[in-house]
Amino acid sequence: MKNIIILGAPGAGKGTQSVLLAKEYGIPQISTGDILRKNIKEQTELGRQAKSFIDAGLLVPDEVVNNIVAERLKQSDAKKGYILDGYPRTLNQAEALDKNAVINTVINLVVSFEEIIVRISGRRVCICGETYHVSTLKGAQDCSKCGSALFVRDDDKPETVSARLSVYEAQTAPLINYYAAKGILTDIVSNGVAKTFAAIKKVLER
Repeated sequence: MKNIIILGAPGAGKGTQSVLLAKEYGIPQISTGDILRKNIKEQTELGRQAKSFIDAGLLVPDEVVNNIVAERLKQSDAKKGYILDGYPRTLNQAEALDKNAVINTVINLVVSFEEIIVRISGRRVCICGETYHVSTLKGAQDCSKCGSALFVRDDDKPETVSARLSVYEAQTAPLINYYAAKGILTDIVSNGVAKTFAAIKKVLER
């Protein structure tokens, strides 16, 4: 059974690696964002609770998120293992998770904040859903798929990225020490999708 947490700052590659790992090992990638959206769409009791905070422009409290994750972990597809992507985000969430699950491995994707700002602020998106990076666009400003003008999302602007990193450093970075103290954390430099994936597999299969 592989119960895995992927930690890392915004833009470190958590989502990309989680998808690859889920496919490789046949276990679900569990993203709190996806779970929240699903519960809200299905109008579950937890979904209604979450929506009331989101509609008010507030963060969904730990208690609500913890309950949603706890319910998700009870589903049959998670019995053989799972990958938690984006959870826990705080020490309170980590302590709550310990009451509901046994985590085998925590992977911390390491990238400098300077590199993350370059990665994210260089992202360009199209209304059709295609995503690009300025490093590969070679000056192009339109989508190669549909021809529409590319734009920068508000979340990808340097000042917004810096703010997100500050929140990460204050709230989520302490989880590194928490799991390191348990002896289950491994730092892996996030440097290329394939290279990083190979390094994670090596840790999981040792």
